[in-house]
Amino acid sequence: MKIYYVNLVLRSLIFRKIMILHRFICVGLLAVISLSGMSQDKNLFISPLKIPLLLSGNFGELRSDHFHSGIDIKTQGAIGREVVAPADGYVYRISVAPSGYGKALYIMHDNGYSTVYGHLDRFNDEIGKYVKERQYQQRNFTVNLYPQENELVYKQGDLIAYSGNSGSSGGPHLHYEIRKADTEEPVNPLLFSFNIRDNIAPILERLYIYPLSDATSINGKNSTVQLDLAGGRGNYNIPAGSNIVISGKAGFGIRSYDLLNDSQNKCAAYSIELIIDSTTIFKYMMSDFSFDETRYINSHIDYETYIRSRVHVQRTFILPNDRLRTYSNVINRGIFDFNDDKTHKVTLYVNDVYGNRSTLSFNVKSVAESNIAVAPKDDTNIIVMPYNRQNRFEAENVRVTIPNNALYDTLRFQYNRVQRTGNALSDVHQISSRIYPLHQACTISIKPDIIIKGKEQKMMIISVNGNSRSPLNSSVWEGEYLTATTTTFGNFSVGIDTIAPTITPLSFPAENNFTGRKEMRIRIKDEFSGIKSYEPEIDGEWALFDYDQKNDVIVYQFDESKITKGTRHSLILKVSDRKDNVRTYITNFRW
Repeated sequence: MKIYYVNLVLRSLIFRKIMILHRFICVGLLAVISLSGMSQDKNLFISPLKIPLLLSGNFGELRSDHFHSGIDIKTQGAIGREVVAPADGYVYRISVAPSGYGKALYIMHDNGYSTVYGHLDRFNDEIGKYVKERQYQQRNFTVNLYPQENELVYKQGDLIAYSGNSGSSGGPHLHYEIRKADTEEPVNPLLFSFNIRDNIAPILERLYIYPLSDATSINGKNSTVQLDLAGGRGNYNIPAGSNIVISGKAGFGIRSYDLLNDSQNKCAAYSIELIIDSTTIFKYMMSDFSFDETRYINSHIDYETYIRSRVHVQRTFILPNDRLRTYSNVINRGIFDFNDDKTHKVTLYVNDVYGNRSTLSFNVKSVAESNIAVAPKDDTNIIVMPYNRQNRFEAENVRVTIPNNALYDTLRFQYNRVQRTGNALSDVHQISSRIYPLHQACTISIKPDIIIKGKEQKMMIISVNGNSRSPLNSSVWEGEYLTATTTTFGNFSVGIDTIAPTITPLSFPAENNFTGRKEMRIRIKDEFSGIKSYEPEIDGEWALFDYDQKNDVIVYQFDESKITKGTRHSLILKVSDRKDNVRTYITNFRW
């Protein structure tokens, strides 16, 4: 039955893609948009909100493992702002989930684009009824729906939803995207006109200079140099007396951010250009990207600095396996070989989407031969793993497989083992280091030292980071080994989860008398493997409880069409974690 359902969904998605492509070809010429600059047609879309637009996040902003695919519009700290259709179109997808975009709408327009609205509080009455009926049919709060083209049709300016804070949202706002209709690739909404004021040039904070060979010398050392920048208002320089002398191959990085008028939120720059002497050797421009390539952010940034200090530094050179499309005018991957005893002028331009520019210029003294003594590297316990092939490692009780192209650069792989302590079921296996990013998941297999008889299916590999322990819920048994996938290197061990989730009523009235109240709230929480499912029934029938995952709360809105008002009711709530530990809560209430 599941296979049949999946096949139906796949066929539906393929058909929808074909229809979207046909429509895009027919009407695409109507969308006169240049993605290399500002919109040439400012009338394609109106604002999705009726309040002044202030941003808390912009397109291409640097996030954990991804680029931000839209703009985050402030809603004045409130939930429930009216969201309107920015152009004529129809709803082609509705998503409701406890995380991610939460409650989200997707609208197809006849101008070659679609728009997305995330973290909504609720939909308009028509869409809300449509969604609720299908949630009850599927007996699930989480749904992914694909209405027919003629079911939910709206004109420009029609009310479609209300802004909120659902899903993985850190506060009330509207996440808004514009996508290409044929590919669903997000494009920068600020290339269109939304009357957002910005005359502030990007802020440049720090320059990074990286040695890109073992023989490279930067100011006499084979290590990264960091320089806090002086200046402001679009013109920056390195501090007085900070001479830069380089011998060998080197690359640059920049720590910067952008501000918009009337907002203190730090946004990302739109473009970065590196010029040495009079030649551009690297350019980055965030006009659009594909969701398939968004994880390349981990090669675009200085990942080690991010892991160690949570600071984003953007490279102006490209790692060998970085396939991000946002680069252009690249010569030798943005790497420059300083080897000619000349002085070179280095210029960095950092622009925002409205054309405000900041410039950093400085000179580099190039030295043909380095005078540094290159210390021989200790290759003991080092395994060189090329990025462009599958790599495998095996030691006592552990196996690691890294797929082809999972690395961005050749890795000097190291392994160590720490003897188990306390309640651990295996030694801790130190597999490379968290400072090295993975583009694809690698596979880790660990043979436990201890197996809890009868509890084998509740055992799992866990990631150990200091005092933090995170389960790899993909763990399965393969013979004597537990096997799981992970998208980060680090320390791994074997643990077990035998503790059921907790269920806690929140602010229940005396004698559970909810008369006159609008909702019932219950906290469901699991301390280790996480909540897998919850099954609520009122009077023996499935009931719709919204799940606010970030706050561990489920909420039931009392519904006279589902339960009889003014009577006693029974509630049975069963909550399971990802290792199938189950807790059941039973109570009676009046409403």
